[in-house]
Amino acid sequence: MKIFLDIDGVMVPAMPWRRPELLTDGFPAFSQKASDTLSNILQATGAEVVFTTSHKSLYSLPEWQSIFSLRGIELQKVSTLPENNTHQSRKEELLQWFTHHPPAENFVILDDDRSLNALPPELKKHVVLTGSTVGLTAETGAEALALLKE
Repeated sequence: MKIFLDIDGVMVPAMPWRRPELLTDGFPAFSQKASDTLSNILQATGAEVVFTTSHKSLYSLPEWQSIFSLRGIELQKVSTLPENNTHQSRKEELLQWFTHHPPAENFVILDDDRSLNALPPELKKHVVLTGSTVGLTAETGAEALALLKE
């Protein structure tokens, strides 16, 4: 099982009128709701987290694990989409990844990027969109969990 995870608008609600709180590692604090929800999904599934965020290449995988651990989320299996040197949209990045890695297992794409609505139907049905200013909630988490358990 894989969770393709964006950060901004999913774990960190986008509130342009307010600077995000930074923790001791210099990375923004996650919404408690999002942290609890992702932790519950991971405990229920043991899914691998695949980072799709634009921040993905700024940190090594052990650094990502540390960032999440500081926020109360233990990541056992992590990876990232390849570095986005050509400035592709999230939709294009995912399409390219799935072209080279056809889905052989259950997966969910957690993102706030509405352009993902234009993914082909076989991928779009795995997208759970969050509200950018709200982030991951119990409701969107339940939707994601249901997709992972299909």
